[in-house]
Amino acid sequence: MASFSLWAFQHFWNAYGAIIGTALHVGLAVAVTVHVLLHKRDVAAAIGWMGLAWLSPIIGPGLYWLFGINRVRRRAYRISRRYAARRPPPPPMGILRSEKYAALERAVGVLTRRPTLAGNSVRLLRNGDEAYPAMLQAMAEAKVSIGLSSYIFVADEAGNPFIAALIAAKRRGVEVRVIIDGLGSGYFFSPAVHRLARGGVNVVRFLHSWLPWRMAFLNLRNHKKILVVDGRLGFIGGLNISAQNLKACDPRSAVRDMHFEVKGPVVEQITEAFVTDWEFATGEELRGLTWFPAHVESGKALARVVTSGPDQDLEKIEFMFLQAIGSAQRAIKVVTPYFLPDERLVAALELAAMRGVDVDIVIPENSDHKIMDWAVMAHIAPLLIAGARFWRAPQPFEHAKLMTIDGGWSLVGSANWDQRSLRLNFELNMEIYDPDFTAMLSEKIAARQGTEVTLKWIYARPFWMRLRNRAVRLLLPYL
Repeated sequence: MASFSLWAFQHFWNAYGAIIGTALHVGLAVAVTVHVLLHKRDVAAAIGWMGLAWLSPIIGPGLYWLFGINRVRRRAYRISRRYAARRPPPPPMGILRSEKYAALERAVGVLTRRPTLAGNSVRLLRNGDEAYPAMLQAMAEAKVSIGLSSYIFVADEAGNPFIAALIAAKRRGVEVRVIIDGLGSGYFFSPAVHRLARGGVNVVRFLHSWLPWRMAFLNLRNHKKILVVDGRLGFIGGLNISAQNLKACDPRSAVRDMHFEVKGPVVEQITEAFVTDWEFATGEELRGLTWFPAHVESGKALARVVTSGPDQDLEKIEFMFLQAIGSAQRAIKVVTPYFLPDERLVAALELAAMRGVDVDIVIPENSDHKIMDWAVMAHIAPLLIAGARFWRAPQPFEHAKLMTIDGGWSLVGSANWDQRSLRLNFELNMEIYDPDFTAMLSEKIAARQGTEVTLKWIYARPFWMRLRNRAVRLLLPYL
């Protein structure tokens, strides 16, 4: 009987298999095409996915289902909309706090739906040697709440004191929540997560799962670095938690970075960014004075948080970059560990240089990813031709992310100038309208301007090296 059933199936498949396979292929390809047309804004990506679905039966639609569908947007939008409804209404469009940068302030307000807030102070902390003690002291003095989010959190000379401080705070009754990225701190095993959970701390690995149908989230990373204490004191920037960031440890692969201590009303926006990520990851809503106390002014800086990610905030930081570049009249200064923006940003910087703006971009002499360095060297020639200047920051590896415009506007935070930060990662930056702070930051940028990169230097590279760099540049959307 079994042999007859197998014979019958083979006979049926020989007669109708091609028809069934063709129908399945066409049906799946049509479904992908409809979904792409409705949801993909980028024309090149849309054409690529549709072509893959039609030219690669079954496999193409399968790859689109795994990697082409933005599954995080709907949930994130629902959460962020609820928090947005609680914010005080922004000032009318005609009422702006910054006269000199009014157009930029207005545009970023439309992008973020957040108001600029006055009365803030921002203090620069260089490397883990300055930042970690300040952060640990803040956690030791916490009264009601601590929220910590980090892309990399290593249980080493730097991370162990943080683990101890978080567990101690939990034991004395402080509400503690910790978000650690599901890949950045180890996908298969994260000692920091294990020790925190064992100590009773509420900790979650962001978008981490062993389920095969959730592996598509593997490419979506939470790159934010946030610490908020009692809802009143915030720390943001590019600093991960690792001994690589401690000069005192003399690490072999040293990383230099800048972090920022923030006080004032804008800390509420930093807290909001943290609690929305926490609810996205766990479903728990954090509310009340424990997380959102009343704020008092702490300085004179005007500031606003700008978040971005593959959810409802897609492209917001890139659009802010474009508006800031377009607003510049005298000078644009940038420090970034990876300079691999798309053509829109490259064109905006070229036009700024052509109209006489001093464009200075500082990149590392050597980053922690050699392939990124190769791609960068193939990416900057058009900007040099337009008149921009590139500088290589000497070792150790400079990981800071900074931008200033015309000596009065600054941007600090976690986002790099690459496709991953601008399209795939969850990021947090903060814009600051303060001439004194911007002047200080511009000096720090200038201090890292090492050897200038010239066209002559690029074209003097051996042919095979230039060819390699150009080939790697084709991977730009995936780096």
